[in-house]
Amino acid sequence: MKPVKQMKIKPNLSTVELVAEMAACGVLGAGRVGRAASLLAELFQDSDCRVFLAAAGPAVPGGLRGIIARLVELGLLDALVTTGANVTHDLVEALGFRHRQGSLYADDRKLKEKALGRVGDIYVEQEAFEALEKEVYRVLGEVEAEGRALAVYELLWEFGRRLKAKGGSFILEAAARKRIPVFCPGIYDSMLGLHLWSYSRLKGLKLDLARDLSLLADLVFEAKKVGAIILGGGLPKHHVLGACMLRGGLDMAVQITLDRPEGGSLSGAALEEAVSWGKAKPESRLVTVVADYTFAFPVLVSYALSKLKRKKRVKPS
Repeated sequence: MKPVKQMKIKPNLSTVELVAEMAACGVLGAGRVGRAASLLAELFQDSDCRVFLAAAGPAVPGGLRGIIARLVELGLLDALVTTGANVTHDLVEALGFRHRQGSLYADDRKLKEKALGRVGDIYVEQEAFEALEKEVYRVLGEVEAEGRALAVYELLWEFGRRLKAKGGSFILEAAARKRIPVFCPGIYDSMLGLHLWSYSRLKGLKLDLARDLSLLADLVFEAKKVGAIILGGGLPKHHVLGACMLRGGLDMAVQITLDRPEGGSLSGAALEEAVSWGKAKPESRLVTVVADYTFAFPVLVSYALSKLKRKKRVKPS
């Protein structure tokens, strides 16, 4: 048995050096971070592995928008699975609105009077969602004029292509340009979904949700290997794991979550639990980091990118 190595730090320690110290320590949270960083680097490097990013929770409001968009641009992700809320907030920032630093202990009645919505210690103007509604209606008008029934991932590509962005490159724009599908199984559970619903009641909207699942199934079924990066849990996590049953389970996964397993929720479930369902292979390599992913994920990505060599990615059709 290896001894626990006491970690050492020094001024100007790099991310790679810090993670290496944690990996050498080898136990508890430090050890898990070290193993997760190494596995993430392998996921990005393995050209036979299709990589799925599943993101629940406030990934975009929490500052990860640019990181996720960059991973898409680098061709390191083969698909995203996320919530309607993250897609909504990506579009809000693309329209030039910003999420603001606030307080966990705010007076929410005063925030309501100021037309501010709160996500933890993050504020966002309600005006942003009014502007979003107008832009969504404009894009839907263009798409509907073409008379096509779209899958949700295709609709999100259209938003990425057609939105009059003021905030530079955004996740949906990068995904559309790279033809990386963004799956959003709970799209109607969001402000964007509310706008889609209201448009459908007023003018009609043709969406083919079954085609999303068909493409996800094809991507999983045809892959030599499947790797997953799971931020949070919930529907995005289950959507990826559930699809992996079609091929006997995924091969590698890194999960970052703050939830606990005792309540039986999927968000807190250990990745090893997926083996019992055939969502992960018995021999799969699985690492869970118990942490707020808004600080843990950037650390892991920074380490993984430092180890990256040129990699040929196979784009989904």
